[in-house]
Amino acid sequence: MKFIIGIGGVTNGGKTTLTSRLLKTLPNCCVVHQDDFFKKPDQIEVGEDGFRQWDVISAMDMEAMVNTVKGWQENPVKFARSHGVSLSPEVEESDSGDKGIHILIIEGFLIYNYKPLTDVYDKCYYIAIPREECKRRRSTRTYTVPDPPGLFEGHVWPMYLKHRKEMESNCDRIEYLDGMTSKEMIYNRVYESIQNSLLNQS
Repeated sequence: MKFIIGIGGVTNGGKTTLTSRLLKTLPNCCVVHQDDFFKKPDQIEVGEDGFRQWDVISAMDMEAMVNTVKGWQENPVKFARSHGVSLSPEVEESDSGDKGIHILIIEGFLIYNYKPLTDVYDKCYYIAIPREECKRRRSTRTYTVPDPPGLFEGHVWPMYLKHRKEMESNCDRIEYLDGMTSKEMIYNRVYESIQNSLLNQS
């Protein structure tokens, strides 16, 4: 059985923390990070707001991302092995991946804003935090390309609001999570919800 989980959310909302924890506890679980598909800085255009447009879908090679997901769908066992994911004994014995459960987590900030991806999810989660908290968390992070002054107000947050609106009309199966509650609570809620879905499907 194949099962695909989307973990979306605002920048610095806690997506990666949740994903890392689920990877450790869910069986035969692989991950695709949207951040791995950013184009090179010189391919990112400068928008009318005067900033390089990192927070938009065109900043990413979404085709490559979809192909990566398809690679997993075609052969989750091969995908897991090539990504160094250890598999359960029952799955190890079957090369085709017919046995057991195979889980893929797709994690990123715009994973519900691209139609070819929206249709693959079995479960969709989205972590939201208020603007001030988002700004605070973002200011404590070190990025490869540092944020220029005014980027948060001028680009990051306005784009987040725009995309969130778009996403809500794109995907109606999203379960919203409050990023202000403890990491433990968020994890428990998501883990239980996934387990229930898996039971219903098996």
